[in-house]
Amino acid sequence: MPQARQRLPLLPWACATVMAVLGFLPLVEWIPGGHGAEWFGIVSSQWVAGSLIGLGVPLVAFIIARRTGLWRAGLAHRLGAAAAAHPVRTALIAALIGFTGYTAIALTIFSGRPLHIDEIAQVIQARIFAEGQITRPAAPYPGFFSAQHVVEANGRVFGQFPIGGPLMLLPGVLLGAPWLTGPLFAAGSIVLFWLLMRAVEPRPSTALGAAVVFAAAPFTAFMAGSHMNHVAALTWLLAAMWCLQRVTGSELRAPAAAVCCGFALGMAASIRPVEGAAFALPAAVWLLVRGVRRPALLGDVVAAGAGVAVPAAAMLAFNALTTGDPLLFGYELLWGSGHRLGFHEAPWGVAHTPVRGLEIVNLMFLRLQTYLFESPVPSLLPVIAALLLAPAVRGFDRYLLWSSALLVGGYFAYWHDGFFLGPRFAYALMPALALWTARLPHLVRDRFPRLEGADRFVVLAYATSVIVALMATVPIRAGQYSSGLTAMRLDYMAPAGQRGVRDALILVRESWGSQVMVRMWALGVPRSAAESLYRRVDTCLLERAVSSLERTGLTGEAALGALTPLLRDSARVVVTDRSPDTSERMLPGLPYGAVCQKRIAEDLAGYTFLPPILARDPGGNVYARDLHARDTLLLQLYPDREVFILRASSSHVGAPLELYPFAADSARMDWAMPSSEAVEPWR
Repeated sequence: MPQARQRLPLLPWACATVMAVLGFLPLVEWIPGGHGAEWFGIVSSQWVAGSLIGLGVPLVAFIIARRTGLWRAGLAHRLGAAAAAHPVRTALIAALIGFTGYTAIALTIFSGRPLHIDEIAQVIQARIFAEGQITRPAAPYPGFFSAQHVVEANGRVFGQFPIGGPLMLLPGVLLGAPWLTGPLFAAGSIVLFWLLMRAVEPRPSTALGAAVVFAAAPFTAFMAGSHMNHVAALTWLLAAMWCLQRVTGSELRAPAAAVCCGFALGMAASIRPVEGAAFALPAAVWLLVRGVRRPALLGDVVAAGAGVAVPAAAMLAFNALTTGDPLLFGYELLWGSGHRLGFHEAPWGVAHTPVRGLEIVNLMFLRLQTYLFESPVPSLLPVIAALLLAPAVRGFDRYLLWSSALLVGGYFAYWHDGFFLGPRFAYALMPALALWTARLPHLVRDRFPRLEGADRFVVLAYATSVIVALMATVPIRAGQYSSGLTAMRLDYMAPAGQRGVRDALILVRESWGSQVMVRMWALGVPRSAAESLYRRVDTCLLERAVSSLERTGLTGEAALGALTPLLRDSARVVVTDRSPDTSERMLPGLPYGAVCQKRIAEDLAGYTFLPPILARDPGGNVYARDLHARDTLLLQLYPDREVFILRASSSHVGAPLELYPFAADSARMDWAMPSSEAVEPWR
């Protein structure tokens, strides 16, 4: 039975209006302070030039096609009908093509490695699961093995993220190929989205078009090649949507589909809680309203709740076993209550206000204009036009639009921008964006029947944008991604393997700033406070203060109290021009002593990163962070192991890693240098 339609399309109009304002107006540039979009002037100029190409070329092609009769009427309809007639075959072919393409991206563009610290932390937790453990015992001296987003509490080590993301990576870790996770889940998303479109979209050509747009969008493809948990979360959301339409598409009870819907929503929430909640709340309201109208259908509500309960219980149990509180997530234990949604002080000391939230969602939509399709025409323009032209929306359309609106609202209340491979917090909007993009041709035809062939012009505009993207913008973006984060994609195990080094202690030389940061963690300084100090205090001043605390033994609140006065000059602190690590800070005119100059010289000689090693199997070697004088603790812990230093051969980006013999006598002389010794100011 067809579902009731709204009398007025207020919801799509409202969504289109919000999207147009946030997607075309650089509010973030007009709001003083906070975030910025200094690139908007260049991008907006590209939109104008790109639109002349993306709309002008198809207009000429359309006129020529009409006059010469080259256009084959009904082609899209025939393709859609053929795909709908063989849905399983279509799904398998699409999934195979998608998996092949996403795998190529994973291996060639992202080197098959976790590059972002979020990816690395979740692979580390997946490796803990692969060891048959929930948490791993902390090392005797955890500062040597610490990593951002990895919690060390009560003698245990575990990742800060909810249980779902690492669980999705577990099969790949067990197979020795965690990079498979993204392509596999993304291929599953193609199948689920196609099945969903067949069920909710009456036009076969539009259903097929939406599936193609969803699978081939550069935003989808690049994210699918990564280790980011957004990919698996969207797969579970699509599974929930497919089950939800099976429940709501009939006046009969569908307890099995309701259980599956609830379970899939719970799984999505166990991976990304904001996405899970955004799509679960409208589903719950829909099922409840349906049950109130027909009490016989209330059993579906109970069944869906039972489905949610299983992954929810697993998530709460994981929290209890790790943080000690079922309602306390690892990232809240690590960063404090400021990590939660809401308008308050963020973990790094910045106040998250509604104005800052507006800046973040404005950036999200401004970036979507480019990263969604990489087209010459603003990517959201077809979506906005389709929403404005929609005469009414069906039940599932309302669900998808409300869920998408709640998702945006959730990240409006979240303090972090989260930009990586595009506006990644908007990744769960892909089903709605793909569907409304695919609907535009027939909506144009239906609303403007006197403009014969207007839908064909839209299709030609799409084809032109695809050609331009494939020839120009997508290769540029692929080049940017493949050349970025170079140090994180190196083979950290290769130097030891090439030299036949086994059962050794390998000290990994990180940058001076990274060393100071983990030393603050080891002193019990909260991660949020350490981050704030690191960003606002001269690194040499931190070095001296931390060394003093290590000698006196002050830790915890006492250590934080001793470090806090260093913030008095934070207004004058600038990004360093002395070290290649630009995360370090300096106070202009401050004299640097021998130790500080030595650390900068080491940065200039070359450094690398420990966290990528922690996400891999080190074999018989022990890899630990080089902390100079504190290395004596490790040497006592591993007295019989040969010792090496692992670092980049130079400070140049992409410099190869080299393994250097550890010179114990020279190191002891270096460790004897007093950190408070002052020399002439740096020139």
